[in-house]
Amino acid sequence: MRKPPNVRDAEPIPPAARDAIDDLLQSGDLFRYTAPQDAPVTLLESEFAELIGSRYALAVSSCSAALFLSLKALNLPRDARVLIPGFTFAAVPSSVLHADCLPVLCEVGDNYRINLADFEAKLDDVEAVIISHMRGHTSDMDAIMGLCDARGIPVIEDAAHSLGTTWNGHNIGTIGRIGCFSFQSYKMINAGEGGILITDDADLVARAVIMSGAYEHNWAKHKGPRGENAPALQQAFERWQNRLPLYNLRMSNLAAAVIRPQLPELARRVRDGQANHDHVAARLNAAPHFHVPAPLKPERRAPDSIQFNLVGLSDAQTRALATAAEARGVAVQVFGMSTDNARAFWNWQFIPNLPELPQTRAMLMRACDVRLPVTLNRDELDLIADILLDAVAETMGELRAFGT
Repeated sequence: MRKPPNVRDAEPIPPAARDAIDDLLQSGDLFRYTAPQDAPVTLLESEFAELIGSRYALAVSSCSAALFLSLKALNLPRDARVLIPGFTFAAVPSSVLHADCLPVLCEVGDNYRINLADFEAKLDDVEAVIISHMRGHTSDMDAIMGLCDARGIPVIEDAAHSLGTTWNGHNIGTIGRIGCFSFQSYKMINAGEGGILITDDADLVARAVIMSGAYEHNWAKHKGPRGENAPALQQAFERWQNRLPLYNLRMSNLAAAVIRPQLPELARRVRDGQANHDHVAARLNAAPHFHVPAPLKPERRAPDSIQFNLVGLSDAQTRALATAAEARGVAVQVFGMSTDNARAFWNWQFIPNLPELPQTRAMLMRACDVRLPVTLNRDELDLIADILLDAVAETMGELRAFGT
């Protein structure tokens, strides 16, 4: 029996990061505001903004922190209602509550994207929207922005798992008012922890910078495009000085030193991740009981995992398939088959008056998730597909034909 591939480890950190880390350790200069200019975090912000196509970027401790600061920067009133998808990570409704707002959940279809009819029905009663591109699956951003712009509702993109994904050629994260990304280990760029928010709005970023922990006049070390301290940004900082609470959600220079050498690797990782995903997806879609939803036409995904729906399986058979695959060395997460999965909305019991979402619940009970790191080769990908196909054949009592 062939040994299943290692899907837990991330891609090695480039050697250039080690040199930068050594320099930091020698100097002890880990705090982002110690240097008068060009600290690693400052350089990361300008490089990321240029890479993604935004005017401003703010690096922080996590994507959750970025989402929280985005909501606070919008200056929403206490108990403002924020519309979010019913399929997202628990950090998203948590950030809404931390920002003294109330999460409103909408249905998600079996393609993992927002149900636009339910979204529109709930839109008139909210003051902001967070769109989670969950596992990189992009909802119809043309329709969403049209609905929200017509009502003057700001959109925050939770692009934690979507770095490198595009919609009509535009980078995900640049379509809404604010975009938030993650540098946690299971993302395209890995610092273990870390996040970043982007925006073209000088007033929004100024508020977020101050609240992130730019005490006294440390905000002066934040620049605009190409390192410029544009008048609009300078005026915004001066306007909000001493008027906002500090939450101290800064990124350290050490994390930035790990991230920066990975930015030039992003295009290759996106290319390899897409090829890996599409190869396994084609094999699964050619077999009974599997359905890998297709991307929407304007969407070009940047996946490092694959999601698929099990078709025609009972609850017991779904659990049996996951057990059979794990026995062969491939972990299959069924989003709804856990008492504590942080992506199953019914486990968000910290939300007051948690609603029922029958369509989303039904999807989560058959929606599966398997890691596909971009480093895998074709033989390893085929082995993962073979294990999944064998597991469903064993579960359903079917003989799998060779080569299918």
